[in-house]
Amino acid sequence: MFAGFRATSLQLDDTTIFARVGGTGPPLLLLHGFPETHLMWKDIAVALAPDFTVIAADLRGYGQSGCPVSSADHSPYAKRAMAGDMVQVMKQLGFKQFMVAGHDRGGRVAYRLALDHPDEISKIAVLDVIPTAAAWDRADARLALGFWPWSLLAQPEPLPERLIGAAPDAIVDNAIVQWGSPAEMFSTEVRDAYVEALRDPVHIHAICEEYRAAATIDREHDAADQANGRRIECPLLALWSSEGGLETWYAREGGPLAIWRKWADRVEGRPVPGGHFFPEEHPHQTGAALSKFFEDNRGNDASNRVL
Repeated sequence: MFAGFRATSLQLDDTTIFARVGGTGPPLLLLHGFPETHLMWKDIAVALAPDFTVIAADLRGYGQSGCPVSSADHSPYAKRAMAGDMVQVMKQLGFKQFMVAGHDRGGRVAYRLALDHPDEISKIAVLDVIPTAAAWDRADARLALGFWPWSLLAQPEPLPERLIGAAPDAIVDNAIVQWGSPAEMFSTEVRDAYVEALRDPVHIHAICEEYRAAATIDREHDAADQANGRRIECPLLALWSSEGGLETWYAREGGPLAIWRKWADRVEGRPVPGGHFFPEEHPHQTGAALSKFFEDNRGNDASNRVL
């Protein structure tokens, strides 16, 4: 996996971030979701590498990245903190400006990057998400039952930690099947890697803290941005599963694009075939859509280098 990529672990202010780096061209950061790691990008990253310098990173608390100590307000696992990690990562790798694509939890970090660090982000792609506050404001039985980690993992410790630790394989298998993607699309190697990443109690706690942050402080950050009129200024691509909740849940208000246009100035996007894990289910089609969106930045990598 990740042929031609190098592995690196970068020391940041309060944690370490693991990433794989490869390719040539303008920098493109890829961020994963739950219960995945950077491995979700293995096929897409290689396909994009001829045209982009691709960085596939594990978010703090996930995969091989570090797990800083949390706090009562869960702020060490807020998307603001995770976005700050990625700015540091890219600066250490020599990039002052970059593009980012994020799926699921990574999509939430991606749009927080664009809001908090507009000078560093030239384009973003968000895959199968709407903004966190927008999702909670519209939450109903469909969200509670369909995407159970939102409510379950946000519960006070230690209940969700104990449940995940008792059956990490059941967590991964249920997420894959319940969220609309065929289990056979995941190789045994990748599926086992996702399960193994959920066996460590420290990482389990960190992941639950990230969901607690999404239910609390992330919503506060989003609400403050909306109240203050802060918007995503760079171009934004939204892709979502044609078979998932985003395709139907918000139809009365114009669907995901209408919601994102309340947050961003330049929005485009569409539903794509597959379940929630469509980047892994259909990597060639997803990679092609990302390449087309990001292609205007090809050839500009020299201007993005930190001198």
